[in-house]
Amino acid sequence: MNTTGHDAAERPERARPTPHSLTGVGIAVLDASGRVLLGLGHDGRWELPGGKVDPGESFETAAARELAEETGLSVPATAVRVLAVVVDGSRGLTRVTAAAVAEGATGTPVVTEPDKIARWEWFPRDAVPSALFGPSASVLDHVWPEAVARGAAETYHYPVRTGG
Repeated sequence: MNTTGHDAAERPERARPTPHSLTGVGIAVLDASGRVLLGLGHDGRWELPGGKVDPGESFETAAARELAEETGLSVPATAVRVLAVVVDGSRGLTRVTAAAVAEGATGTPVVTEPDKIARWEWFPRDAVPSALFGPSASVLDHVWPEAVARGAAETYHYPVRTGG
């Protein structure tokens, strides 16, 4: 063993395995009225801000970064709460998505990625469109658990425990 406690002769395929999954975060941003921000994708489905988690990044930091990059809104990572981790196998790729929520974002939403989103719009809970991007639907299932489930049946939901 070397001084770092790792075997110096580790097999290359263990040091950097072939990727078989995607790790991301979807953030439900709620305004003072409790409405959620959704973006209309060019495929006709609505989605939450979010995206992939960069190496070494926490779910909360990724959510705050993606929110700023995609909408121009700002929220500190400390204001982001992860409610659950959702796993699905869409199109043969394991997708791990942190379901996050934040309130009190500052700024006005703008379309910063027009190749992905046509417009951003605020929706009250009872008016959320049914045409939702799958991971976004699963995130909303955790934000509003008392509502009718929107996410796909073939997903696995792992709620995050809070407190001791």
